[in-house]
Amino acid sequence: MDVTRDYSPRPDNLPKALPPALPERSGSSPLAKAARTGTPVDNGPATAPLAVVPGPAGTPVDLRDPLETAAPEAVELPDATPTGAITATTSRRPPRADQALREHAATTLPGWIALLALLVGVAAVLLVLLSDGVIPYWDVLPDLRSAAARAGGGAVVEVRSVAAVTAAGLLIVLSLAGLLANAGGETRVLSRWGRYRGTVRRTGLVWVNPLLRRRRVDVRLRHWRSEPVKVVDRTGTPIVVRLLIVWRVKDTARALLAIEDHENYLREQVQAVLTRTASMLPCDSNAAPGPALRDGQWFADELTRALAAEVAPAGLEVYSAQPLALDYAPEVAESMRRRRLADLDAGLRTVLVDDAVEAAALAVRRLERATAHELDEAARSALMEQLLVAFVAPAGVAASVPSPAARAGRKEGRPA
Repeated sequence: MDVTRDYSPRPDNLPKALPPALPERSGSSPLAKAARTGTPVDNGPATAPLAVVPGPAGTPVDLRDPLETAAPEAVELPDATPTGAITATTSRRPPRADQALREHAATTLPGWIALLALLVGVAAVLLVLLSDGVIPYWDVLPDLRSAAARAGGGAVVEVRSVAAVTAAGLLIVLSLAGLLANAGGETRVLSRWGRYRGTVRRTGLVWVNPLLRRRRVDVRLRHWRSEPVKVVDRTGTPIVVRLLIVWRVKDTARALLAIEDHENYLREQVQAVLTRTASMLPCDSNAAPGPALRDGQWFADELTRALAAEVAPAGLEVYSAQPLALDYAPEVAESMRRRRLADLDAGLRTVLVDDAVEAAALAVRRLERATAHELDEAARSALMEQLLVAFVAPAGVAASVPSPAARAGRKEGRPA
């Protein structure tokens, strides 16, 4: 027989399905109380005692529940709604960006240094060619030919001349290949063999390493007008929304290297964020009080906040996301218009009836005050009915109000 299992019969008065109980964290479970106080636990008929194996000396034995010893943040309990249903709420986090991939300034030189090196290289080539006699001598120019060129009367090319021309030619090529004209509002992202080497934000003529690959990125403030996007609100009614997004590229390294196409990524995130935000509230509150998507300020603020958090890992910055148009889908537009008119009509009728009741009551009180005579309940009711009919009935329509005696006869079953 397994002594670790309780074979005692359970009482018959216990329910078969017990409601789920929350785990106790204060250490008040029966097993923990029994372990601390030394009192036996009453679980029905007596059972065979359990053998307690002592642990190593000096090691305290923890007899508490595992849920009691767990950290508060380690046990996650679902929240219960007022109706008793269990709902699990989860918050989705935006994608994480590579922390090592951040924009930093590239190593550049002012453009005038490259131009100066270019002029020096060209001058060096001309000087070597004149010294070796490759360029014919002109009488108007000073004689720069070497002694060997003067003695031979022609071109005399030496090895050192070839090396000097080669070095000057390389200097010219490097100066020309590294020159970069960077316009305002544009940057150049430099990379070599797929590795990010920096970003050039300096405008004007600059010189960069000619062995690096250069890719242009527009960092100006841009706006994008979306096409009509069809989503559903909280009530499941399809609506059509058009947005105006104002954005710019903030981190060129992430915008170019972290994703394939940052503009397409922005468009897809606009669709996702709009769908999620529109499902939070109904399009119109109608007769029910409360916020709605027609509140343009809340809708724009929520769209901007959510969209900025989604596109930040891609190096994009969203300044504003404003709804330009918010309408019902064509298939439900007519029915929703009729419903809105009906709600407005019902609200107007309610206001008119309330005003008529207040006016009739005020007229009866003034009449009693003016005549110094208090009307009985029947007379007051009859006068109130006549005044309400006079206030509410359309112009030109004569409405008849039965007298109190006629109403009493109808209640007793007699003909009026």
